[in-house]
Amino acid sequence: DSVHRYWGQNSYGATHTDVVNYQQRIGYYCGDDAVDVFPVAFVDVFFSTGDLPSLNLATCNPTDNATFSGTLLPDCSALASDIETCQAAGKLVTISLGGANGGVGFSSDAQGTAFAQTIWDLFLGGSSSTRPFGSAVLDGVDLDIEGGGGTGYAAFVTEIRSLASGASKQYYVTAAPQCVFPDASLGSVINAVDFDAIYVQFYNNPCGLPFFETTTWNFGVWDNWARTTSPNPNVKVFLGAPAASLAAGTGYQDLATLSSYAVQMRQSFPSFGGVMLWYGQAYVNDRYDLGIKNALVAAGGTGFTFPACSAPAYVAGTAYSGGSKVSYDGCAMFHAKYYADDVPSNDPNGDWSASTFLTTTSTSQTTTTVTSTTTSASSSPTSGSCAGIAAWSSSVAYAGGSQVTYNGDLWTSLYWSQASTPGGQ
Repeated sequence: DSVHRYWGQNSYGATHTDVVNYQQRIGYYCGDDAVDVFPVAFVDVFFSTGDLPSLNLATCNPTDNATFSGTLLPDCSALASDIETCQAAGKLVTISLGGANGGVGFSSDAQGTAFAQTIWDLFLGGSSSTRPFGSAVLDGVDLDIEGGGGTGYAAFVTEIRSLASGASKQYYVTAAPQCVFPDASLGSVINAVDFDAIYVQFYNNPCGLPFFETTTWNFGVWDNWARTTSPNPNVKVFLGAPAASLAAGTGYQDLATLSSYAVQMRQSFPSFGGVMLWYGQAYVNDRYDLGIKNALVAAGGTGFTFPACSAPAYVAGTAYSGGSKVSYDGCAMFHAKYYADDVPSNDPNGDWSASTFLTTTSTSQTTTTVTSTTTSASSSPTSGSCAGIAAWSSSVAYAGGSQVTYNGDLWTSLYWSQASTPGGQ
């Protein structure tokens, strides 16, 4: 039931003149439980004057605020108390790198590694005389990379993880790819290194929220990536949405519609982590952020219960028309994107896309959020005879409901898994 909302840009002020509703200081938004994580956007230039990055917030930027000598890095230390207030209220505050117009990117892994040290020293657990937020120590980093390719970003994340490994607090790493799969800039990066959460941008894209009821909607593809490809098997996939009609070119949905879509995804896919909102207009848009939070909480809070299958089993040799729904192998319900006669799979270029993730028996499973260290397993111990049941093998792909023996116990796979040790985390 987690809601993450970007803060930093006064998009409301760009189209309105009622100054009272312009973006407020970040501390203003931390007085209730609506938002759990605030990515601060953006570090929009990586290598600016003095070879330091630049930070561009509506309330603190190189044009309107003092900068550290010999740099274009603004002194935003007046926001330190706000950030610390939010953290004291149980919120996470992270720094987001990039943005649609960002001058970002690396020429090599070595450059990415070195820049991780810079970000660590300026915003996270390191030290520097040019820390933009003064004494405030942010909780992690977000990559909103929308151009320039993926060179150096895996090395950047690896170094951030290394620096954080001995820290006294936990640090988080998130990314915000476009819903088109694979993402042009971050696709190779999220396949290579651990991320805690992925904020998939289901707006300004042909797979976005306006196409929820069509065959181009692809949350199932991202869920499949989270469960079968991501180096972090507990990564959470967030449904990214605009918080107001003018916050994005396309994709905005009224509160009731987005609530319905989010709840459906929460009840359909175990990797669902919550909703990401772009942008700060959520507060003045009749508390859109709080409305989404309430809808997710009402849907059941944490945990995931596998839904029962409501579609007929796939029949080999059958020609299915676009929109047809089938269940396959007891572990997923698929819909045909168009005419389909091949075996259902989550190949983003194939004929099918997952509508719902299933199990042969309805089972409750605890899952993680970006603010939790709870983990989940892909199998559960089962009572019964082991006679005739094959031993578990790391090289075998098991469908949901498959049984194996391991260390003298009988185990049942809760969903599709491979190389996931029975009872492992």
